[in-house]
Amino acid sequence: MTVIEQSGYDYQLEIDRLRDRFQFDFVSLALVQPAEDRFVLTWQYASGNHNERFKRIVLHSGKGVAGIVFKTGKSMLIQNVNADIGARDLFNFPIIAAEKLKSLGALPLWVEARVMGVLLAGFREENRMNPAVFNDFREQLGVTFGAFRIREVSQT
Repeated sequence: MTVIEQSGYDYQLEIDRLRDRFQFDFVSLALVQPAEDRFVLTWQYASGNHNERFKRIVLHSGKGVAGIVFKTGKSMLIQNVNADIGARDLFNFPIIAAEKLKSLGALPLWVEARVMGVLLAGFREENRMNPAVFNDFREQLGVTFGAFRIREVSQT
């Protein structure tokens, strides 16, 4: 049993609450899965999803929103998917394409000194996730989310 499973925290209920509280269109939690000598991330929980495709997305370090946040240990804000990513590169961001997200933010979730999850929140309209909304979301979450700590890579 993992630290995450041992916490007894209801992640599905909490992301449902976050989506309602902040009026996000979509909230999802990706967790690191061990896989023969390397790690992959899979989206385990979602709220506001159009379908179940998110469950089939598997990302390696540095790939997609979750993979980039996992690799860098830094949050990611995309205010306008069309302007910031563009149609040609959208295939590199399967959760954005699958859920038709247009504006989003993602936070690294830490267990001890390692990123073990990524919390993503987004809108299906451009420019709804701006720095003010993203900072408010991050501040209201506080420093913990279940078994995870929320911080940037440079913080201790």
